[in-house]
Amino acid sequence: MADGAGSGDEATLASAFSHCEQLVREADIDRFLAGLFIPAEKRRYCFALYAFSHEIARVRELVSAPLPGELRFQWWRDALNDEAARGDVAAHPVAAALLATIARFRLPRQAFLDLIDARLFDLYDDPMGTVADLEGYSGETSSALLRLASLILADGDDAGAADAAGHLGVAQAVTGLIRALPWHLRRGQVYVPADILTEAGMTAAELLAGERTPALARVIAAMRDLAERHYRAGLDGLAQVPANVRPVYLPVMLVPAYLRELGRRDYDPYRSIVDLPQWRKQWLLWRAARRLR
Repeated sequence: MADGAGSGDEATLASAFSHCEQLVREADIDRFLAGLFIPAEKRRYCFALYAFSHEIARVRELVSAPLPGELRFQWWRDALNDEAARGDVAAHPVAAALLATIARFRLPRQAFLDLIDARLFDLYDDPMGTVADLEGYSGETSSALLRLASLILADGDDAGAADAAGHLGVAQAVTGLIRALPWHLRRGQVYVPADILTEAGMTAAELLAGERTPALARVIAAMRDLAERHYRAGLDGLAQVPANVRPVYLPVMLVPAYLRELGRRDYDPYRSIVDLPQWRKQWLLWRAARRLR
């Protein structure tokens, strides 16, 4: 039986994986479309990873204060550390699919715990300290997800993808944070590092004030430049990644298109919702998939 389950458990597990796929399709269309290029026998496991990431990332939206958010994170830590100790874990489809994925591919649980710890930052309104802090946050979230997905495609073996995952994950995360700037600022969150703000001649309070200024343009340009540098460095590392593992990097191949949109003259950091038509995403992903073979 799949993943060591009996027939009844197998049906329940299949339902859990199906739930993860649907969740990713609704909440993270970029990863869903890119996931269609992952071999069918590995796809559901990657969707379980992406669904877990979404569950953790959206906690801030579900709670009215940090403490309930921390309690939700603790539930996930308990599930990862000792799933047998909690009877409600098996009833949570994302948790059930994730734990089956971890067992199937011998994934390091510490990486998941580190991702949860990094997301604690999301629960509070503390400003991001430095570029190094932002890179660390991105590394333990987006980069870790790429690294874990790489292990799945490599059947649990080290695919030698650490350098590519590190840089490309930062590029993906920083690009996503710029795109999400209107939502974050609306709820008082500042992910732009203080050293970038200082160099641009701006403060966190001025960023939150919502006024378009020359300093704001410099801030956005610096964030775009940070994403571009990591993207270019990541492409160099990607050349060393086995071809069978490269499909997990396809979502990041949308970064250049997003950065071009963020550089348009009519882009407003406080109001613009930067996205791409689905047909264009599919075309870009198809072209990238051919290039990465």
